[in-house]
Amino acid sequence: MRALLRRDLTLAFRSGGGFGLGLAFFLIVAILVPFAVGPENALLSKIAAGILWLGALLACLLSLDRIFALDWEDGTLDLLATAPVPLEMVCAAKALAHWLTTGLPLTLAAPVLGILLSLPPEGYVWLIASLLLGTPALSVIGTFGAALTVGIKRGGLLLSLLVLPLYVPTLIFGAEVARRGAEGLTVTTPLALMSGVSLAVIAVLPFVSALVLRVNLR
Repeated sequence: MRALLRRDLTLAFRSGGGFGLGLAFFLIVAILVPFAVGPENALLSKIAAGILWLGALLACLLSLDRIFALDWEDGTLDLLATAPVPLEMVCAAKALAHWLTTGLPLTLAAPVLGILLSLPPEGYVWLIASLLLGTPALSVIGTFGAALTVGIKRGGLLLSLLVLPLYVPTLIFGAEVARRGAEGLTVTTPLALMSGVSLAVIAVLPFVSALVLRVNLR
């Protein structure tokens, strides 16, 4: 388990496919939005939470097809399926590696990019909290989508179409937490709903992903 996680982290940092590409896309979104909607601070502060959450979600999508693709191509996935480690743990390790190389860096970068979008000072804590609670769900859902499309040539578009509807609840509740926090409103309800979604996804989807992988490897 630890060896697999360490291997995935090493490959991700060497190739830059998850870490660098996701951060670069996130930065581009934060820079271009003021050009598209105008430089008015009042407007930017109102939409900053939603834009940052949408940018983080789309940045996560960029590296999803790499979760199982390399292991499928070199035959490692077949070895993992027959290894003593349960395939459910393999899927969980893949999701954790994706979060550590994509979701966590995006969470840490969000406050800096919030300055570009005039995010109110009250919103920074809740933005970070919502991303810390929500991005693990994005990685686990993405791992499930990657398991569904493993072995399909050029399956990146199909993967995005499958995963995006599953991302919507996390996006809605996460952006609502950040928005309410920025406006000084209570965040209890959306925070509880987002936490429930994340916990349910983390508890269930690794088992479903392992089941799908077993079907695809037959």
